[in-house]
Amino acid sequence: MRAIALMVRALSGVNWLVGNVFSWLALGIVAVCFTVVVQRYVFSTTQVWMQDLYVWLNGAMFTAVAGYALLRDDHVRVDIFYRPASLQRKALIDLIGVFIFLIPFCWVVFIYGLPFVQRSWRIWEGSPNWGGMPGYWVLKTFILVFVAVVFIQGLAMVGRSILVLAGKQDLLPDYLRYGHGRE
Repeated sequence: MRAIALMVRALSGVNWLVGNVFSWLALGIVAVCFTVVVQRYVFSTTQVWMQDLYVWLNGAMFTAVAGYALLRDDHVRVDIFYRPASLQRKALIDLIGVFIFLIPFCWVVFIYGLPFVQRSWRIWEGSPNWGGMPGYWVLKTFILVFVAVVFIQGLAMVGRSILVLAGKQDLLPDYLRYGHGRE
């Protein structure tokens, strides 16, 4: 059981780090968007690559922090049954949800996204907008980053559920336990 707890900590730690690093892109998004607005309305000019940049930063941030949002239980869920449930029932719901919904979803996104990303890398795809940013393949790669961070957090959820169902939730730090945060 200690190995499972260690795995949950390690996988959740990856998403904690990625989430905290990529959440800083929000500041860059605001700065670039503000600059584009000032250019357009004060100087009557615009740079297409800057418009691409804030859209791309937004896409990169939201795909990269998806696992972090899952770690923090910030995803939207219909919790008519989940919120009032006991810890064991929540663990069972999460365990079933990961295997029935999350892992197949990750698989489908990976299978359909991989050729899309590979093609983009193969042709060094740039912006579809004239005068836009080069390196569109970097943004498309975040499709696979999304799959990776959500999948590893799903594995962490499985481990956490196993620990709870085995009565070993105490092996996890407080921030990884049920009852922490919004639950």
